[in-house]
Amino acid sequence: MLSPELGHYALALACVLAAVQGIIPLIGASRRDARLMALAPGLAIGQMIALGVSFLSLIYAAVTDDFSVQNIAENSAVSKPLLYKITGVWGNHEGSILLWALILGLCGAAVAAFGRNLPSALRARVIAVLGLVATGFELFCLTTSDPFARIWPAPMDGQGMNPLLQDPGLAFHPPILYTGYVGFAVPFAFAIAALIEGRVDAAWGRWVRPWAVAAWCFLTCGIAMGSWWSYYVLGWGGYWFWDPVENASLIPWLTGTALIHSAIVVEKREALKIWTVLLAIATFSFSLSGTFLVRSGILNSVHAFANDPARGVFILGLLGVVIGGSLALFAYRAPTLTAGGLFAPISREGALVLNNILLCSLCAVVLTGTMYPPFMSLLFDRTISVGKPFFDATTIPLALPLFIFMGFGPMLPWKRAQLWPVLQKLWLAAIVAALACAVAVLELSGVLAILCAAAALWVIAASVTDLAERTKLFRVPVATSLQRARMLPRAIIGTAIAHAGVGITVLGLAAMSQAQHKIVEVPIGTTEQLAGYDWTLKAVEQEPGPNYTAMVATLEVRHNGRLVTVMHPSKRSFNSQNQTTTDVAIHTNMLADLYGVLGDRHGPDSSPTYVLRLHYNPLAPWMWLGALIMAFGGALSLSDRRMRVGAPQRAKSTPASTSVA
Repeated sequence: MLSPELGHYALALACVLAAVQGIIPLIGASRRDARLMALAPGLAIGQMIALGVSFLSLIYAAVTDDFSVQNIAENSAVSKPLLYKITGVWGNHEGSILLWALILGLCGAAVAAFGRNLPSALRARVIAVLGLVATGFELFCLTTSDPFARIWPAPMDGQGMNPLLQDPGLAFHPPILYTGYVGFAVPFAFAIAALIEGRVDAAWGRWVRPWAVAAWCFLTCGIAMGSWWSYYVLGWGGYWFWDPVENASLIPWLTGTALIHSAIVVEKREALKIWTVLLAIATFSFSLSGTFLVRSGILNSVHAFANDPARGVFILGLLGVVIGGSLALFAYRAPTLTAGGLFAPISREGALVLNNILLCSLCAVVLTGTMYPPFMSLLFDRTISVGKPFFDATTIPLALPLFIFMGFGPMLPWKRAQLWPVLQKLWLAAIVAALACAVAVLELSGVLAILCAAAALWVIAASVTDLAERTKLFRVPVATSLQRARMLPRAIIGTAIAHAGVGITVLGLAAMSQAQHKIVEVPIGTTEQLAGYDWTLKAVEQEPGPNYTAMVATLEVRHNGRLVTVMHPSKRSFNSQNQTTTDVAIHTNMLADLYGVLGDRHGPDSSPTYVLRLHYNPLAPWMWLGALIMAFGGALSLSDRRMRVGAPQRAKSTPASTSVA
């Protein structure tokens, strides 16, 4: 029978198994002892099962309203809907760390299950590194963040969950985001294992890439879901606020994107080995750093668990061990990593190097803007803020050349290329971008918005052109083009789709810079004009909810006298937490969002007035549609048979060649 005691015992057992998993296989790999190395998969699967039991025990305590568990008493209530009792398990610090550990355990079990084609020593080392990282997080759970801690006497009812988190989007946002964060632990483990072994080659690049792509897909979806939550739950009408915690997820996404592209070069040309290993270390290190920032109390954010700096000290120590140890190993082994295949500056490898430079520059800018305020506060006791103007002014000039070279890169040959033949193939895409720029000058205001819109259309058109060239569209019969399309590797199609998704997102961002909004205070029956629409407040009524009461407005929107939609924005009051939230009403036709928010009620009962926030957001859905297309492109690449089958077994090396290929 599931219980908090069983969950705590299972967590302690998982910690012991993780420690053994982190030590025994490493000893076996160093001694070439097949029996010790063979223990790694079983230990990883055993740790995952123990963590699964622990996590299910916490869910059971939440569902059965066991308020003798402090975590449940502080974050749940009898009246809370069942969905949020379950998802609320990871809507707090203790539960989210247990979820992190569970996903890390799943990653180790996945390597054990799907890494059978790996050399036994490499597989053992990868699983061992994952076990050592898992040990740190499970010790964190047991020592400073115990999700099963009891309280006595147990209250009759809990305090309830933060009302902002009682939303389906945010309920599933943490597992997806954490899978992206933790998923990069696998490329990190491959990098550490390769440094220990002293060998990075094409086979290693092919083994790393699927794990990096899978983590990148989850992280992309997680970031997009968090952005969508900000858009329709917070009621501010925006989608991204350069919040420090938002930036903490963007930073590993940027380096993870660079990692995927570097791994391709290692696989195809055995070049950029140092780049790839360092990016694998950096991406997971940034994922861990984001966890530290959210839980240390350093950052002030609506997303942060800033309630116990002592927990931040533990994570800071874990960061020091993981990041410091991995960088020390990298510094020791890096001189032995030979450069590999040579290539000309104008080549696909050259384009990918430029891609990495720009992505890492963007990462450095975002990291600087995020960490500068807390460091200034810590060192000089000065309170400053770095917001949207800084990030827009510094990131867009770096992003624009990145978008431009995204069009060229996939069409350049490996090793050496000539630019003119590629330009000839892209003439139609260039015309599309030029026309888009001309239209943007007429429709958009602001130089950066115009350039971003043109760059977005260029990326989309170049992606389509790449597929058209590969299928010889309009140059051979349609049936032949279709046959060639069916024969194309899915990784190539997935790459084009992901790049097009980037263009669609950027187009949505450029259009959103032209959004219109108005804040008004009106009585019932008043009509306001915004963006050519008539917005009429028809009624405001009180309605009960599962664990709240709501003030619901009826907002009628017309265009040229024709009824477009009836919207029902609301304001919810949660009595148990004494908090109020907004429930935004959004009507979309995929080209624009009509967005309404109900604010405070003022005046006497006989003639009340209500605050309304009205927005017209052009192409807003395209931002999240583009992110989903990006993730779909990555998933399609993962389905490529070359990814699933993996690389062939390495040839046995002689003792003299055990350094680096």
